[in-house]
Amino acid sequence: MFAVDIDWNAELAEQLDWQWRAQFRPRLDGLTDDEYRWEPVPGMWSVRPRGSSTAPLALGGGAFTQDFAWPPPDPAPATTIAWRLSHLLAGVFGMRVAAHFGGEPVNLETYDYPGDAATALARLDEVYAAWIAGVRGLGRHGLARPCGPAEGPYAEASMAALVLHINREALHHGAEIALLRDLYRWRSGPGGELG
Repeated sequence: MFAVDIDWNAELAEQLDWQWRAQFRPRLDGLTDDEYRWEPVPGMWSVRPRGSSTAPLALGGGAFTQDFAWPPPDPAPATTIAWRLSHLLAGVFGMRVAAHFGGEPVNLETYDYPGDAATALARLDEVYAAWIAGVRGLGRHGLARPCGPAEGPYAEASMAALVLHINREALHHGAEIALLRDLYRWRSGPGGELG
């Protein structure tokens, strides 16, 4: 038998960061405002100008709000790229960077949701960089420590469990966003041209 010395901190960070650098973030290059807000089916949730939401809740403190409901409806509505990016910005990365790595506080009800693709992508780059730097800085002991009260009922869960959860969230929503971009491009035939 032999001992295996695995740097779990590096492995957990690289699981997400490789996908981010090699797949997901390059897939967002050239995202237009039309794609960002595209609603291929009726009843989608999105990020909308304040006062125009038809969802049970309109979260946000700025000129744009994110459609929401609590508890979530069953089945959950389809969501636009704008909604999914905003979820990554505020709920997935933003709140966690604030709680665990010294970032600015993020509250879903008062967050300034971006109304255009360029702003969303610029913010995504910033908050993701803060998240991955924080994860890389955890080390073995940081991964083992409890998350603390910021994670509510998961306060006693390890930071490693939180990192795995955030990896799943980012990979899952990234794949959904990539699919929506593919569908947008092919919506009327090859290359999006009317066919």
